Order: sequence, then C-alpha cells, then structure tokens
Amino acid sequence: MEREMERRTALNCISLSDPDVHKSVALLKEASLDSGFFYVIDHGISEEFMDEVFFQSKRFFDLPPSEKMKLLRNEKHRGYTPMLDEILDPENQVNGDYKEGYYIGVEVPEDDPQAEKPFYGPNVWPSEDLLPGWRRIMEQYHREALRVAKAVARIIALALDLDADFFDKPQMLGEPIATLRLLHYEGVRQVSGKASNPARGIYGAGAHSDYGLITLLATDNVVGLQICKDRDAQPQIWEYVQPLKGGFIVNLGDMLERWSNCLFRSTLHRVIVDGQERYSIAYFVEPSHECLVECLPTCKSELNPPKFPPVTCAAYLSQRYKDTHIDLSSYNDRQT
Repeated sequence: MEREMERRTALNCISLSDPDVHKSVALLKEASLDSGFFYVIDHGISEEFMDEVFFQSKRFFDLPPSEKMKLLRNEKHRGYTPMLDEILDPENQVNGDYKEGYYIGVEVPEDDPQAEKPFYGPNVWPSEDLLPGWRRIMEQYHREALRVAKAVARIIALALDLDADFFDKPQMLGEPIATLRLLHYEGVRQVSGKASNPARGIYGAGAHSDYGLITLLATDNVVGLQICKDRDAQPQIWEYVQPLKGGFIVNLGDMLERWSNCLFRSTLHRVIVDGQERYSIAYFVEPSHECLVECLPTCKSELNPPKFPPVTCAAYLSQRYKDTHIDLSSYNDRQT
C-alpha cells in the first residue's frame, strides 16, 4: 500500500510552556475523549539530549546477540527482551512481536525493603567497559521523562475536575512505578520476509492498550505506530500517527480509563513496520504499588455507576505483564 493512500490521524498538540492552562486542559480533554492520544511539545528536554538517548539505544541494540542475552530481563522486568519475547495480541499474532527491547525501572538497591515489591529493585546495566556512559544517560532520561509525565498528569487532573496536584500524592506519582523501555524494530534485511503483514498475523507490535496512567513515546522519523479509535468496529479502522521530531506522542493507559469510568480512553494501538529499521523510546508511568485504582468521584453518578471494581496498581500490572510475556524459564529450556 502506498504511503499517501494510508489513513493518518491528526492529534492535538499541547505545549507545556503555554501560560494558558485552560487552553491546554481543553486540548487534552478533547483528545482524551476522542482517541486518548496527543502530542506534547516544549517539555524542557533538549533535542540534542534526545538524539543522544537514541544514539545510546542504538549502541546497545548493535551489540552481538550473545552480549544482549547476558542482560536478559529478570522477574522484575529489568533488562533485555529478545525478538518474539512479548505477544500483545495472541488472538491475531502467529508469533510474538518482531521487536527487541530493554527495560529500565526505578533504581532501588537490593538491600532496600522496597526491592521486595514487584517492578522495584536494581536495574540490569551493561558494564561501563562495554558501553561507557550508557547508564548515566539512561538514568538522566528516566528523571527528565518523569518530570514531563508529572506535568502532563497535572493537566489531566484539571481536565477531570480534580485538584491539579491530585496525581502528585505519594500514593500516586510520589512513588511511581515508572519504566523506561528502549525499543528496536529490525529492518527486513535482518528479519527476511518478516515485514509486518496483518493478513498473516505478523506485527512489529500487536494490538494492545497500555496498562498504566500515561505513556510518553519518543520515536525516530520512521512511521509505524497505528491507532484504532473504535476497537468494536467491524472492520477495525487503523490510522497512522505521524512522528514528531523533538516532541512526545502521549497516550492514556488502562488505569486512567478505569479511574475516569471510561470517560477518558485507553486506545488500541499497534506497530506496523514495512521493512525499515525503527527505534522508539517508551516511558510508562504508573502510580505506586499500593495505589487503589477506583472510579473518581467526578466520573460517577447514579446514572453512571462505576464500571470496574477497585484494584491495586501492583496487582493489575503484574497480571498484565504475566499475560503478555513468555515465561523466563523457557529461555533456560532452550539453553539445556
């Protein structure tokens, strides 16, 4: 299919430096009701630093497979995820996702009691000898992205008729489960014959919605992300999202959909690659482990009662990760 014939979507663009907060709230609310996706610009992370993060990501994925497998993800979801490790849409995919990734979470020392919690603990890092400066760059980006996410969350709170600092509380984003994930979709030269083909069940990333509060996505200039505004439509209509140099593509997650009683949308999306190599950097922002995700008072009424039972963030996330990643023991089986 020719690019100019493909359906593309137009997203609202929110500037974090705009002094007109009411304008930002209106743009976000419109986007949240329509597709759950929008752009964020003027976020304070320089393009030079973003370019450096992408360069460092490419350095890692260019390593030999044997070196990357030494950093295989652990049970806390830290480290390397090989090609086909994740299957996001098992009903429609014949294999897993044709992407490789790298998880970096909140750094918690092993002897800290907090490290007992799921998704918390020490990160898995390449050695300084192997990739000098790599850890420093990724830790800086993790901090910067969390700052941006908190700024976006304040606008979301206002759009839901809550106090601006609603998500800043310790049980929310004061002690978040914030996960940086580097992603690499190999070109057709490496994965011969494995360019995405929905008719054959082959995808860069299968159709899914994100699990948490919000996701900040930075991409290179290769088009690949598609969204489906109406998951119940037959047939589903998929629209490409145009990359935005220097900006973030932001989307709302399932927890926010639960909080808002489906007022704000967590939208299906997938990645279709046509043979071009593609890099992206996702930053998944979830509240604290103990946070109880339940319908907000501003989003329910007698005529619109809560649609979901309350659930803790840790329980919800743990189940979603378990559902979409292959069991780590399978890697041991392959080596024996």
